[in-house]
Amino acid sequence: MNGEVTRKVALIAFLVAALGVYFVLLGKRGIGLIQEGGVAAVGLGIGVLILPFLGVWIVGATLRAGFAHQHLARRIHDEGLELDVTDLPRRPSGRIEHDAADELFHSVKAEWEADPDNWRNSYRLARAYDYAGDRGRARETMRRAVELERVEREG
Repeated sequence: MNGEVTRKVALIAFLVAALGVYFVLLGKRGIGLIQEGGVAAVGLGIGVLILPFLGVWIVGATLRAGFAHQHLARRIHDEGLELDVTDLPRRPSGRIEHDAADELFHSVKAEWEADPDNWRNSYRLARAYDYAGDRGRARETMRRAVELERVEREG
């Protein structure tokens, strides 16, 4: 497992570095367009200059979210509260069968409804949403879990 984690971290580091190079080159091109003068070139240059800043913000937000989610995953693992999906039936693709994922979701949602302000329940619900294929609600619920855990940690 440790080698797999190292490969993933190396891939992420490579992609972030590649994006950094791309953003620098894009920024230089934007500056070059502005220096050419002319209304169209300056307008296009400003537009091109916005892209690296937007890209850096997106990469930063994605990395922060990933680190926060990993922190919660470590805490959940250490507390022995991970969802056990090892015995659930799976499709040939490896995804959990829809009915089994729905059943898991409903049981976890009942736990969450009993204590919705507990970050652990929100984390588990986010994972259940993910297994059930509802990525949007999974992300939203995971953001809630991160915020609740931060309040508990600082609190």
